[in-house]
Amino acid sequence: MHIPHKYNLGVIGNCSYIAYIDRSDANVKWLSFPRFDSSCIFGSLLDEEKGGEFSITPVSENYSSKQYYIENTNILCTEFESLEGSFRVIDVAPRFFQYDRYYKPLLLARKIEVIQGRPVIKVICLPIGEYGTLTPEALIGSNHIRYMHIGNQVRLTTNIPINTILDQSAFVLTENKHLAFSYGIPLEAQLEFTIDNFIERTKKYWLDWVKTMSIPYFSQREIIRSALVLKIHQYEDTGGIIASGTTSLPEIDKAGRNWDYRYCWIRDAYYSLNALNNIGHFEELEKYFQYIENIVVSEKHRIQPLYSITGEKILTEREIPLSGYLGNRPVRIGNQAYTHIQNDVYGQLLVSLLPIYIDKRLNIKSNRKTKEMIYFLLDRIEMTIDEKDAGIWEFRDRSNYYCYTQLFHWAGSKAAYRIGESFSDDNMKVKASLLQERASARIEKCYNPNIKAYTQAEGVDELDASCLQLISMNYLSYNSQRAKDHLAALEKELKTDHGLFYRYKHEDDFGKPQTTFLICAFWYVEALACVGRVDEAVKNYEKLLMLSNHLGIFSEDVDLYGGQWGNFPQTYSHVGLMNAAFRISRKLDLPIFS
Repeated sequence: MHIPHKYNLGVIGNCSYIAYIDRSDANVKWLSFPRFDSSCIFGSLLDEEKGGEFSITPVSENYSSKQYYIENTNILCTEFESLEGSFRVIDVAPRFFQYDRYYKPLLLARKIEVIQGRPVIKVICLPIGEYGTLTPEALIGSNHIRYMHIGNQVRLTTNIPINTILDQSAFVLTENKHLAFSYGIPLEAQLEFTIDNFIERTKKYWLDWVKTMSIPYFSQREIIRSALVLKIHQYEDTGGIIASGTTSLPEIDKAGRNWDYRYCWIRDAYYSLNALNNIGHFEELEKYFQYIENIVVSEKHRIQPLYSITGEKILTEREIPLSGYLGNRPVRIGNQAYTHIQNDVYGQLLVSLLPIYIDKRLNIKSNRKTKEMIYFLLDRIEMTIDEKDAGIWEFRDRSNYYCYTQLFHWAGSKAAYRIGESFSDDNMKVKASLLQERASARIEKCYNPNIKAYTQAEGVDELDASCLQLISMNYLSYNSQRAKDHLAALEKELKTDHGLFYRYKHEDDFGKPQTTFLICAFWYVEALACVGRVDEAVKNYEKLLMLSNHLGIFSEDVDLYGGQWGNFPQTYSHVGLMNAAFRISRKLDLPIFS
């Protein structure tokens, strides 16, 4: 029997950082300070020897563990049971409102709670710097350890004896213990009270955040968890949302498809903003709009496919000497895709901006809803509509007139037309309408009457899962025979027996894909719902829910055995789940709770 590969990790965050904690030993397997894209302080996820460690475990070799979230929060509990007794580790990234702003420090708070008996445990804290090339000097204080030369004031403050941690000695857990691992300003307040207070106030913050969500009756638990995952991938300082908090987790074992996803893809803006809009979380949507607005304003010619969380443009890709996850090399930081020509971004931005301009619920000052931004994006569509690009899948050696790119030229122009209506701007409407017609003509060049489907690009026979969105974006009328035929052809070519979907099956820069891209399966669910095959949509959706890890968290890629691969969590996958669930709910005419 094949046991599917899963990421046995929980994830916490506070919109300043994200930490990954292992279920088996409460080890912080990945944590980057002070930014999502900084060097890891703990990185054993990518190298067991060089990556350091911050674990809390029973000394006994015979123990069991389990992991769960405090319901409707991003507070993680890892529970251990051995012959000597049981205990839990509560991990929290503090986040709550005080002094008219959100408190979100670069501080990981850990509480070790006795549950039963007298467990004997060990705490190991060995941070690293510069992706494992620097080992810090440990300086001892009265109740803290300061780790030198790996960052700005890296410190562990605790009520566990300092030498017990330095010597990695075992001790009997007779009372609750507290640890605060901080970067920058250290914790100087009373330790036990402060961490307990952090836990309670952060718990209240997340519970209140969930209460303000508008969600359907259908699949509430999964929507809530996905929204919580999406939220902690937004860097609040700028509003940017990263694709994932990890780098170089392979799309499949030993294939070399290892990429750094700690950046903000402009393409993802449409999907993420749509999901946030669906759940009625306008604060996050408005922050993301500010990030996008600053990107657009700073560019005079082209918009890149991706940027850093602060809008940096140069994301030079390089390899670093780590052994990689399960020995998968290379380990990359940076991403060459920033140099690519990916022309769908302009339409993606226009579709993303549409609710900002027409939704009366959004509290954005009218003087920021400038026509200049819309004209700039329309001009870029006009400039690139007859230009080949790298497409949604960022091919490095395969440029063409991709159907997906033209679809978003079409959708973006359509959105601009509606914005033109809101401004009573006839020139904008005329320009948008003409571009919409040109994009539609390009899309039709991708139609293959022999297979009754739209192909990946002009002049090729290959099919592509991204073309599912010809249906969900309503380019093809839901009730049309062409939509049904197109869906049937994609199913026949790209769908697996388990309801998963390959992106495509042709060879790319690294050979033929061996795993399926999870968001494509959620796109398929949406397409099924759109054409009226709602029962099948629900059935396939429920199958996809089984592909999460033990905490309901999804990766980027899934193999044919249901194993998780690729960077984790993948916001694309969680956003895909949320949008698919809302689509099904609307088709079932279920109530929305708000």
